[in-house]
Amino acid sequence: MVCRLVKCPDRECPNHHRTLSPECEAAMCLPRCILGWDVFCWIGQRRFARHWSVPQIRAELQDSYRIGVSEDAVEDAIARYQAFVAAREQDPQRLAEAYRGVDKIVLSIDGLQPEKGHETLYVVRELTQKRIWFGEALVSSSADEVRRLIALARQWAERLGKPVELWMSDKQEAFLSGIAAEFPGVPHRYCQNHFLRDVAKPLLEEDSHAKVQMRSKVRGLRALERETLQAQRTAAVPATTTAAAAVEPAAPSDPVAAVVLDYCTVVKGILNNDQGGPLHPPGVRMAEALTSVRQSLERNLQAKKGGARKAR
Repeated sequence: MVCRLVKCPDRECPNHHRTLSPECEAAMCLPRCILGWDVFCWIGQRRFARHWSVPQIRAELQDSYRIGVSEDAVEDAIARYQAFVAAREQDPQRLAEAYRGVDKIVLSIDGLQPEKGHETLYVVRELTQKRIWFGEALVSSSADEVRRLIALARQWAERLGKPVELWMSDKQEAFLSGIAAEFPGVPHRYCQNHFLRDVAKPLLEEDSHAKVQMRSKVRGLRALERETLQAQRTAAVPATTTAAAAVEPAAPSDPVAAVVLDYCTVVKGILNNDQGGPLHPPGVRMAEALTSVRQSLERNLQAKKGGARKAR
């Protein structure tokens, strides 16, 4: 489809030097965009609902629909789609409808830093409706910059006509001063998650030390794996008596070696698992898992000894 741009032929017209698009263009696509609304929405849905990457979206457009676009065009469509979604979620009428039955609101603010050295994304949430109001990446985390976001949250609350019952945060100094200035008299509580992490810091430090000690005792996994794999490869080499002799079939895989490799894989997974958090310290979980592996090995050894006695 070709969109023909036009100019007014009347030289006396004030808009004579402006290039105009057909009125029906907006019904087909965004201005100055090569993708129609259907493709535009398709890209946004794949990106944000299915979490497809830009190369994956571009390849699917080319392979399934014969739509050849560059990665820059896909990234531009994604940015515009994101702006559409943000504008829709922040629409005053939609917000008023969402908070029609709410008497009071509870706000929280927190900073998210994807990687050290990058900008921190500060996000303001409303907790009664579990709704993100807005977020902004700040180069500086100064008190003035943070207060500007808190003042914006006050404007949102005033526009909704709802009183703020409570603020929650990790109580950074910039949060304390900004909320006290913009919301005088509103209680400011410590976030339970941050409070729990701070209380658990001594425990997690001891837990981390215990993990180091356990890892230092579990040695030789890689050497055992190499030895077992080498034994498997040696057993699988076909035996020949002479150069002209018929080649015998390869030996089947050793079930004992397979069990050894499985145990090695399990132990490596246990040693590399750092998940758990304050309520389930990873060191405690590591100790429990290694104990289970030891008990399993002991059961196998006892079963083997019992089988040998019965054979005698």
